Amino acid sequence: MHDNQTAGPENAAGNLRNARVLAVCQGLFTCAISIDLTLTALTGYQLAPDKALATLPFALITVAGALVTWFAAFLIQRIGRRRSFALGALIGAGGGFISVWAVFQAHFWAFCIGTAAVGVFQAFAQYYRLAAADAVAPMFKSRAIATVLTGGVIAAIAGPALAAWSRDLFPLAMFAGAYLMVALLSLISVVVLLFFYRDSLVIAATATVSAAPVAARGLGKIARQPVFIAALANNVAGSVVMMFIMTAAPLAAVACHHGIDDGANIIQWHLVGMFAPSFFTGHLIKRCGLGPVLLAGIALNAACALIAVSSTSLPAFYVALLCLGIGWNFMFVGGTTLLAQSYAPSERAKTQGLSEFLRYAATAVATLAAGPLLQAYGWATLNAAIVPILLLCVVANCYWMFAERQNSRTQAGAAQ
Repeated sequence: MHDNQTAGPENAAGNLRNARVLAVCQGLFTCAISIDLTLTALTGYQLAPDKALATLPFALITVAGALVTWFAAFLIQRIGRRRSFALGALIGAGGGFISVWAVFQAHFWAFCIGTAAVGVFQAFAQYYRLAAADAVAPMFKSRAIATVLTGGVIAAIAGPALAAWSRDLFPLAMFAGAYLMVALLSLISVVVLLFFYRDSLVIAATATVSAAPVAARGLGKIARQPVFIAALANNVAGSVVMMFIMTAAPLAAVACHHGIDDGANIIQWHLVGMFAPSFFTGHLIKRCGLGPVLLAGIALNAACALIAVSSTSLPAFYVALLCLGIGWNFMFVGGTTLLAQSYAPSERAKTQGLSEFLRYAATAVATLAAGPLLQAYGWATLNAAIVPILLLCVVANCYWMFAERQNSRTQAGAAQ
């Protein structure tokens, strides 16, 4: 398949154009998914026969993503990114329309099917950043990943605002209009992908990979690399912590006597924190190094927990969720950069598939647990629970940094 070959310098302009197209698609996807992030827990609470199931439709976005992400990696390799990404967006549109019908009919389980379909869209969209990283030389991977994520900045603002505007579009079915927006945004993604995106060649992920064909390593050998362990730790821990807290935040805000609009605004502020740093995260990694940026991301997540435990005031919710968003951005861009350095082109599909599957599976558990744990133990305990996860991530990063230092010393000694 042409998708697995090594690209030459002549493809640089096309790859840059593709990164910008993917940034637009990321924006459309983020706008659609932010509507779900803003309203699905509340819609689920409205429709659920048992209020303990309120976050189930929200969690199914992640569960469906976990089930599909491994399959998506190999489908992308088989039929190309363009058609695969368009298929994912089309399924997302179907999910939006099903959700509209479910809200009109007050049908909780149909609503779950609709949100699960949006999860399939998310599974494919999560490969946008990796598609951009695979198409550039190693020193530009962080910047390419960050470029794609910048597409979420406008969406982070527009998505919750669109959710607030459209939720009352149909007076007889609150929130149905918002899910109509999810469907339309997904359909626009299909059009953009089919008309403007072109499949690009893959540039070797590391300098040690030559242009000559090499035998693909087994997954076990790939997964034992310190660089893969650190990549997985940052991507998994960052996503688990972020989704665990963000899923519960709107419900916690309402439980703390803040309004529904306050819950939506908190998520909007959080989404700005998730994507706005993408304008400079790549440059920050180049200037300060990957390790310090990753550790800064972990520290910001820890700050979120500390602030949330200390106060339930509205400003505390805003600041905590902003720290959570920025921390996720640093960990996600950095972790994806490490992941893109951990495989040869021939190992791409299975390595990306394994990493994304494990990330989604862990995040699905976190989102499923968020609602019941919030109800049982409260907002402060939920935030305190993320600290051990962050400590494990610190250990994984230190292990990778130590291994990198040892490799550098070994190479310097061999050169002498």
